[in-house]
Amino acid sequence: MSFAIWSLIIGALLITMALSGTLLSRLPLSAAMLYLAAGYAMGPDGWSIMTPNPHLYAVILERLAEAAVLISLFAVGLKLGRPFSDKGWRLSARLAIVSMTITVALITAIGMIGLGLSLGAAILLGGILAPTDPVLASDVQVLGASDRDRLRFSLTGEGGLNDGTAFPFVMLGLGLLGLHDLGTAGWRWLVVDVVWAVTAGLLIGGALGALLGRLVVYLRSHHKESVGLDEFLALGLIALTYGIAVLSHSSGFLAVFAAGLALQRVKEQPGVSSNPAVQEIELPSEASREALATDSEYASVYMMQAVKGFNEQLERIVEVMIVLVIGAMLSYTYLPLHAGWFVPLLFLVIRPVSVWIGLIGAPVWRNQRVMISWFGIRGIGSIYYLMFAINHGLPRSLAEEIIAFTLTTVTVSIILHGISVTPLMNIYVQRKKGLPKRTK
Repeated sequence: MSFAIWSLIIGALLITMALSGTLLSRLPLSAAMLYLAAGYAMGPDGWSIMTPNPHLYAVILERLAEAAVLISLFAVGLKLGRPFSDKGWRLSARLAIVSMTITVALITAIGMIGLGLSLGAAILLGGILAPTDPVLASDVQVLGASDRDRLRFSLTGEGGLNDGTAFPFVMLGLGLLGLHDLGTAGWRWLVVDVVWAVTAGLLIGGALGALLGRLVVYLRSHHKESVGLDEFLALGLIALTYGIAVLSHSSGFLAVFAAGLALQRVKEQPGVSSNPAVQEIELPSEASREALATDSEYASVYMMQAVKGFNEQLERIVEVMIVLVIGAMLSYTYLPLHAGWFVPLLFLVIRPVSVWIGLIGAPVWRNQRVMISWFGIRGIGSIYYLMFAINHGLPRSLAEEIIAFTLTTVTVSIILHGISVTPLMNIYVQRKKGLPKRTK
């Protein structure tokens, strides 16, 4: 297929999405659903323009999914306006740790009893399918740093955290399959893959995000330097943070998420304006933009607005690419007979049970709990861990089975959650208006 044909197809798809974006926001459809259909049509069962065989191109697909998750995690961190010390994080932490652990445990039990998998394979499947997706869940994420809605904040925080907290379970599954060193009695897994990976990842990302953010604000406000190229700042911070985290054997995903969160928090430092009026501002000229970027009161807000805007656009472009690939990959797998009951069980039983147990005693009203239970969206994170496992030597027969379950789960999630997100969120907003402020 020539480059000209590729340009024609991709250009037509992007322009169509740009023109129909407002209409889609009112319909029970999501952009990801259309990307998925377009990807399938471009795959081997359609026009054969894309042939992303997961066995032949596992390394490339892993890197593509990895980049997509990193960009989205950074964007999620930029959206969340609360420090980790804020009690609002308790719901997200419960979902990303307690509920995820329960999800993995339930999938493991079902995998061994109902699917005939070994313990290692069942845990691996649980680790792959447990994390919710930060890329495809934009419709249920916070609307900005000032958004304090419990539903949106808890789902956004969960998506930011659990792509990193899923890593230990994936490594445990690979270790039990003989594909990763767990250490004697699992000591290496516990110390390195769990405690060190999570703790160091958050600390490295938080430190780098805060340090770089303050450095840029200082240079701009005190010396009129380092103005512009905020796109380089965003990409550079993502790459630097991820590289240092991975080289130090910690969680790169958690590090990048924490870096985005820390960079967003720079504007809360003493002496910097927190006036919401300067969060969105139209500037008439380049000179005016430079003046605002170097103003001691507005420098951090300007930096955040520029970085966030660029990262959100980049996130949307990456979403198009990865979901197109997922759609094309459907031609290389099959719909397992077990999926007829496993996928509904995951969405209708396992996710709700894990959420309700994880949120016992939490200050969440019933409708919020139901919505959190339903919007356990699976997506790019699962694709990444699937390819990660394949590249770590997963046997072909087992890989094909896990590929089938993962792609089926992600596809069903894109369709079901895409159809339901608009009407359910509209209902939620209407019901929320009638509640006392303290319950929101």
